[in-house]
Amino acid sequence: MAKTFADFKYLTFDVVGTLIDFEGGIKDCLAGIAAETGVTVDGEEALTLYREARYSDDADLFPDDLVRVYLAIAPRLGLPVQAAYGQRLRDSAKSWKGFADSKEAMARLSKKYRLIAMTNARRWAFEHFSKELGNPFHAAFTADDTGTEKPDPAFFEKVFDFVSSEGNAKEDILHVAQSQYHDIGISRRLGMTNCWIERRHAQKGYGGTIEPAEFTKPDFHYHSMAGLADAVEEVAA
Repeated sequence: MAKTFADFKYLTFDVVGTLIDFEGGIKDCLAGIAAETGVTVDGEEALTLYREARYSDDADLFPDDLVRVYLAIAPRLGLPVQAAYGQRLRDSAKSWKGFADSKEAMARLSKKYRLIAMTNARRWAFEHFSKELGNPFHAAFTADDTGTEKPDPAFFEKVFDFVSSEGNAKEDILHVAQSQYHDIGISRRLGMTNCWIERRHAQKGYGGTIEPAEFTKPDFHYHSMAGLADAVEEVAA
């Protein structure tokens, strides 16, 4: 039998791309560097190059890896190949904005559920993201905490253990994310109920997120966090 929103005690969240607009942050930073150096950069092209560079075998943890990524993509974008600009891209994560609906939606959802962050970002970056979102989380798991990154099942197991320590189970969780590759596919394989926030519904391609080998049909599907929060409140009414 399909679950309803009333069946869950926890909502777990991918953060970067679902709640925080990392694509906008990366494009804005690169556009700023381009303007200063007399170059024009196509944002979607930059995201495609970013995606190719980000998911290489020598990748570091995110967003520290943006220094390496910048040096890899700068020549192809006509930007100066200087580490200082890569460090600027990395540090731009401190000021990335949440999507327009994220903070309010999280505040609404926190009235009903315990919210848990599950991010491949390092803890230092997550602290900035959480503040931008109004610090809505009951608990948070970062790449530093888990020692791995999604879609590694071990990341999810850390969260399952935490929920178990509070006397609950995997079945009490609804996993919410925009990435088919990092979250929706693996959450399905692990037996979780999931909700796909299709942030790029009005755009072609996967932007800065790696394309999955196959598409996973989610249990719930919305184009925004506001859509999810509205649906939860409608059921509760």
